[in-house]
Amino acid sequence: MKKLQAITGMKDLVPSESPVWQYLEKTVADLLQTYGYREIRFPILEQTELFARGIGDGTDIVEKEMYTFSDRNGDSLTLRPEGTASCVRACEEHQLLYNRGNLVQKLWYNGPMFRHEKPQKGRLRQFHQIGVEAYGLPGPDIDAELLLLTARLWKLLGISDKVALHLNSLGMPESRAKHRADLMSYLEARKLDLDEDSLRRLEKNPLRILDSKVAKTQSVVADAPKLIDYLDDESKAHFEGLCSVLDDHGIHYEVNPRLVRGLDYYSKTVFEWITDSLGAQGTICAGGRYDALIEELGGKPTQGIGFAMGLERLVLLLQELDVVPADIFDTLDVYCLVVGNVHKEAVAMVEQIRDTLPALRIQLHCGGGSFKNQMKKADKSGARIALIVGENEAIKQQVTIKYLREDKEQETINQSELNRFLA
Repeated sequence: MKKLQAITGMKDLVPSESPVWQYLEKTVADLLQTYGYREIRFPILEQTELFARGIGDGTDIVEKEMYTFSDRNGDSLTLRPEGTASCVRACEEHQLLYNRGNLVQKLWYNGPMFRHEKPQKGRLRQFHQIGVEAYGLPGPDIDAELLLLTARLWKLLGISDKVALHLNSLGMPESRAKHRADLMSYLEARKLDLDEDSLRRLEKNPLRILDSKVAKTQSVVADAPKLIDYLDDESKAHFEGLCSVLDDHGIHYEVNPRLVRGLDYYSKTVFEWITDSLGAQGTICAGGRYDALIEELGGKPTQGIGFAMGLERLVLLLQELDVVPADIFDTLDVYCLVVGNVHKEAVAMVEQIRDTLPALRIQLHCGGGSFKNQMKKADKSGARIALIVGENEAIKQQVTIKYLREDKEQETINQSELNRFLA
């Protein structure tokens, strides 16, 4: 019989790894809450049209990477490849953007995304993102807030000196159209020097060629028309306003005219936080403005901006830089041993402790076994102390305390004193 294994590019998260993920997710969630962002959750499956219209038919995601299938009703469904389009759909469906005239929403989400691409370090076919979206705010102040927020996160995680911010502005559709025409003329004259992917993108999405990682193509686009030179006055003022706030707060950044992002819905501000500590796949957080997307998906004109951070890459970065707090792997405070026919009494004692000290992490030994074997399990559990309940202790309403991480003599106390001792 064939051995069943996880699908290629879809990875299990085992208990020895999960504390790092829990630490990262809690740090991000707590920070977002202090900035006034609220959590939203939406389905993993969506109608395929949502992503075709929202992300763009000419993008690599829609053309090559989506997990799409027909269900029993013949409807075309897709496992979500990103979160922004789903978030917009959910806000529209539940009228979150027009509730009592309040257009402003600040939201975040966390969960798996799916893209059928080549699995590699930090990049999987089922990957996880925390996404942040803000709606109804047209000025550069919200752009700046998102970048100040992420900069603060890097400080909390201890990686500020290993990440760099790249910024660009894509302007408005009219300025992009002028740039696109000149860019296509420039690239058409140099078609023989473009790689296969870039040739495919030339008609549908030439802007993406600027972001090519192929060395030969990079040399071609080095002198290509720069979108930032085509910006309209409104986009210029917006970008200058953003940069001014970042300068005031000492946030270092590089204006990268080749930064275009891979999704069609972006306009004005786009950004990436990158690192060289993970090799070639260096983007750990990216996003930008998408002021036309909500209208494109059938809603009323509403400004939007957001970002997503890849949890796999962030976990790798924390481990690579050795900045994961050691104590997150301490999963237990107390391990309770049961020696003899006193399991009933031990259960009663441990449950009473949980009633009084609900935050205490305590595990009651189950499954029997010798005292020696139970002590081995107690030591491996990572607990600071072991509580020993034997027949003598049960009769006398006592408990023996053995220190597992300190060089101290074990002691026996009355169970009535145990809660105070543990507290």
